[in-house]
Amino acid sequence: MAFIKKSILLLFITLAGFFAGANAQQTGESDTIRVYASIEANGDTIPLSWLYTVEVKAKMTAASRKFWAEWTRLRNAVYVTYPYAKAAGKIMNEINAQLVNVTDKKKRKSIIKSREKDLKREFSDKLTNLSVYQGKILMKLINRETGNNCYEIISEYKGSFTAAMWQTVALVFGSNLRQSYNAYGDEKNMEVIVQDVERMYGHRM
Repeated sequence: MAFIKKSILLLFITLAGFFAGANAQQTGESDTIRVYASIEANGDTIPLSWLYTVEVKAKMTAASRKFWAEWTRLRNAVYVTYPYAKAAGKIMNEINAQLVNVTDKKKRKSIIKSREKDLKREFSDKLTNLSVYQGKILMKLINRETGNNCYEIISEYKGSFTAAMWQTVALVFGSNLRQSYNAYGDEKNMEVIVQDVERMYGHRM
């Protein structure tokens, strides 16, 4: 009797395994874990999976608040002044191109004066509304566009005496006409913002 019971049990186990296998074949399922993969351009296959989104929240530290306040101020100043720097840089570069090989002082003065009117007409009203901080940013951006600081530009166009006079005025108001532009140094953050502006317009402005 015990032998018969064991035989019947073995038969049921065998049949259960057979039907389970048949069912898996019919439904396309298997006892393996499906792993998604991605094939790279070089032919390598790497596993691919999706993770749940995890939100991490924390209170900002005083240092973080200060950093983002300064960043926002800088970003706003660049957004305001960068179009002026681009336009001014374009005119100045055109002047420099016209002055190449022109040695006659009268002719040079005439070329500069004609384009000076364009600059005044385009920017005189707008620039008077800039803050001192925005003015500093504008001077840095002009250096970026022309390769010369504002002191050098004024000295070239209006003479060294005029440049020295305006430098004195700038220093009184806490600014400096000799401000440089180093995209990989002090102006690194500014360069990031400028490039964001250029990407926003889809090209270099």
